[in-house]
Amino acid sequence: MKENIVVVGGYGHVGQILCKELGEMFPGKVFAAGRSLEKAEAFSRTMAGKVQPMRLDIMESVDPDVLRDVKIVVMCLDQKDVTFVRTCLQQGIHYVDISANIDFLSQVEKLDAEAVSGKAAALLSVGLTPGFSNLMALEASRQMDQTDTIDIAVMLGLGDKHGKAAIEWTLNNISKDFQVMRNGTKLSVASFRDGKVFDFGSDLGRKKAYRFNFSDQHTLPRSMGTPSVKTRLCFDSSFATYLFAMLKAIGIFRLLRFGTIRHAAAEAFGKLKMGSDRFALKVEAYGKKDGRSVKAEVFLQGRMEADMTARVAAAVTKALYESDVPHGVHHIEQLFDLGIMPSSIRERVIREIQITQN
Repeated sequence: MKENIVVVGGYGHVGQILCKELGEMFPGKVFAAGRSLEKAEAFSRTMAGKVQPMRLDIMESVDPDVLRDVKIVVMCLDQKDVTFVRTCLQQGIHYVDISANIDFLSQVEKLDAEAVSGKAAALLSVGLTPGFSNLMALEASRQMDQTDTIDIAVMLGLGDKHGKAAIEWTLNNISKDFQVMRNGTKLSVASFRDGKVFDFGSDLGRKKAYRFNFSDQHTLPRSMGTPSVKTRLCFDSSFATYLFAMLKAIGIFRLLRFGTIRHAAAEAFGKLKMGSDRFALKVEAYGKKDGRSVKAEVFLQGRMEADMTARVAAAVTKALYESDVPHGVHHIEQLFDLGIMPSSIRERVIREIQITQN
């Protein structure tokens, strides 16, 4: 009987937090996996037997016997192709992915038939954004009869500790434009442009956020049928957000196309400590309720983005482990809602609906 959970990248920044969460739920059945057995063993020694070490290089051909007793794989690393994902699904292993790369997630979506055939489920968009933002968008949409537009704003703290992969992904996407669907038409969007002011509450105040290539705005129009979804990014430091917008406007970020410059920028960004470790999510949905135009708002704030990403992934993994879910490839909002999260998090979500027009 399969009963183990393998966290690939389990000794990394988010992976360690996730392993600790899962280790408390399923002690001795959680494995922190990665290319370095030495690092996995060092982390395992701090977990008093609740998390076991495993060497697993997903860039190599994986022996099926290695995964023989595995029930769920949680992926905390970026991948270039779906070879490993296909291996998991073909062996009937549930797969959870916390990555935000829409190109890769689109490749995984195409494995739906193989997941069904293998009697496995793949859960995508699992984290803060995408992930919790998807669940908040679903909650906002439920407040009305018809949802026409959803605006999502993500505020990240520059004083927080961010993993190297997350920093490089952010810098890579600042320099690129991207395409989204709006009312069935594909449109090109300039990253870190098209600013909009969001109210993040009395203590955080109003902040201007800019368009960014988070994957939730690509998947939600399809999964929820909402014609227009836009996701924007800002930082807890309004000056830093303004600086990024200005550097984008004058073309400085085009230099990030060069690997050495992008690497140096990532190193500098990782050492930057000019803000707090706070994050916030704000969803504003516009539509109709009882024939009237309405605006629904859903809001959450907290500390340490990586911790929230891990908690979302842990909640999804627990649900997959303990209950039957439909086989196939799904995004988080297609199977779950905010009810999947622990009450300590659900109770912090603020909801409000306003009539905007008679």
